[in-house]
This record gives sequence, C-alpha cells and structure tokens, in this order.
Amino acid sequence: MSTAEASPVTAAEAKELFSDLDRLPALLLAVSGGPDSTALMLLMVRWWRTLQIKPKLFAVTVDHGLRAESKREAAEVARLARKLGVAHATLRWTGKKPAAGLQEAARAARYGLLAAAARKLKATHVVTAHTRDDQAETVLIRMSRGSGLVGLAAMTRISPLPGDGQRGIMLVRPLLDVPKLRLVATLRAAKIPFADDPSNRDPRFTRARLRGLMGELAREGLDARRLSLLARRARRADQAIEAVVDHAEAALTSLSPKRPSMSMDAAAYSGLPAEIGLRLLGRALTRLGNEGPVELAKLEALKAALDAAQIAGIQPYRRSLAGAIVTLKGPRITVERAPPRRGRTLTTRPAGNVRPTKSR
Repeated sequence: MSTAEASPVTAAEAKELFSDLDRLPALLLAVSGGPDSTALMLLMVRWWRTLQIKPKLFAVTVDHGLRAESKREAAEVARLARKLGVAHATLRWTGKKPAAGLQEAARAARYGLLAAAARKLKATHVVTAHTRDDQAETVLIRMSRGSGLVGLAAMTRISPLPGDGQRGIMLVRPLLDVPKLRLVATLRAAKIPFADDPSNRDPRFTRARLRGLMGELAREGLDARRLSLLARRARRADQAIEAVVDHAEAALTSLSPKRPSMSMDAAAYSGLPAEIGLRLLGRALTRLGNEGPVELAKLEALKAALDAAQIAGIQPYRRSLAGAIVTLKGPRITVERAPPRRGRTLTTRPAGNVRPTKSR
C-alpha cells in the first residue's frame, strides 16, 4: 500500500470532491458515527467554511436500535455536530425487526427515514460516505450473484435516493473513490474519535464475509482499486449499450394512442444483437408492467422463449412477466399492461422446447 493511500484527505482534495455541491440550497449528511461518515461530516464542514455562498448543512443519524451502543453513538455524533456548527437530528427505526433479511430491512428503513428528513428540511440531496472499499465489496457481491453489466457497474456518484419513488431526492456519494484508510487517517490527524460497529465483521452477513476476503484477494492483485476500476469500465460499457438501445427503441417501436402498449416489428427485433434486444424488451416491461424492474434471469428466460416461438412459427404467442404481457402475433411484438391476475394461462399452446407459463 502506498503512503498516499493512508494519508489524510487534504483541503484541496475536499474542494474537488465536493465541487459540484456548492450551489445546492441544502445538503443532508447521513452520519452514523463510524469513521467514514464522521470524516465526511468533518471534510464537508471544512469545505463549507471556505464558501462565500453556503448551502444549508444538516446531519442526520439513523439509530436502528439493533445494538445497545447505538443510542450512545448517536449522542456522540450530535455532540460533534454541535462542535462543528452543524444542525443534527437522530431518527429511530421503531417497530418489530425481521428475523431474516435484517440488513436489507435496515437499509430500506434508513433510506426511508433519510428521504422523509430531506423532504422536511427541503434538501434535494442526501450525502453518504460510501468509499472505494464499499464499492469494491458491492462489485464482489454483484459478481457472486451473477449480475450483468448494470450490476457490475455498482454504485454511481449520484443516483435517485432508494425508496424515494418519483419525488426527486438524489443520493450523492462524493467519497466513492477515496480509500477508507484515508478517512481514518483524516480523523486521527484531527484527533476525532469514531464508533466501531461490530456488525461490520459479523460473518452472518454477506458483505462482512466478503470484506474478510479482501486482504487475500488483494495479495492476488484483486484489491479495492482494481475492483472499482472494473465498476467504472462496466459503467462505461453499459452507457454505450444504452445509447444503442435508445437508437433501437426510436427506430423500431411505436406506442398505441388507444391504450398503454408498445409494439415493434418482430423480424427487425429478432435481428438485433441479443443484449440490445434483451434491454429493449426489459424497458418495455418496466414501463408498461406494474410490478417494478424485471429480474435479469427472468427477462433472459422470457426473451429465449420469445425467440424460440419466432423460430418455431408459433402464432399467436403470449407470455406474462412483471405485470405486463408480451404477444407475438403476425409481424408484430406487442407489450401491454396485464389484466388483474386470475390464475389463468396467458401462454398459447407451445411447440418444441417452448413451455407454457401461467400468470402468477
């Protein structure tokens, strides 16, 4: 490891990290009390003090109530925020906690509370302290689940806040290329203590188990820097593919003025490269269905079945997925909103390897 990767973050670097945030009216900082978010608050306050036109700064700590120490840690964050001159509030996740999927439920609750706080404070951007190490772990998790390019691109610097719907609150990750060690070094140089959450090392959780492998992977050359580089390259390739899908959508598809549906020429669709056709179909299902984004494996299975139906000459052919119906009839493929579920078969009689699927 180089000395630079374990040195404090400088004022000049902080200015560059936050340079696109200075014209926003208000920023909500998510501060847990751990080293990453504590350093985020310190660095942002140092940067904020140099500005002539200053956005309002608010810090929020979400107390999930999962550890006895969490209340004390939230109080420590509040004390540091007061010392730095930042308004602070502690939000608590109340109610019964699930026995399974605890981390996922806690994450959803955290973002929900942050979204509510941002709306109350009229902040359009929530800032979190995700680091290069977090990015690397996310890439490993996505790889272990067989993700495609979109998944391997992992986290982006700015994205819609999860769980916020269409309300327009954005999530900003300005430290995404900063190693965690540099944030720890920043706090130590400033003599600021931070909390240590033991759940970050709890082997019950996937991220913690993969975190434990990072040292061994780094010795083989697969360190956080390389994994983050993979994410950037995957994102670059993904953006290029999306541009081609935009062109294909404009050239091949048409919308019905009578009911929400999209159709395209079946022969032209079958001539598209597989990834372009897959994404084009996925877009239509997401827009016209009522069950949210489509799982990649299910989308791949649907496209394979549709391709097989075209080759076998099955007419008409229907399949449902994600609250939408895909129909191959004559020279057209149509995607439209599915009717209310009644347990009836939506797929026409198959041939060969094409199997019927019931609406579930």
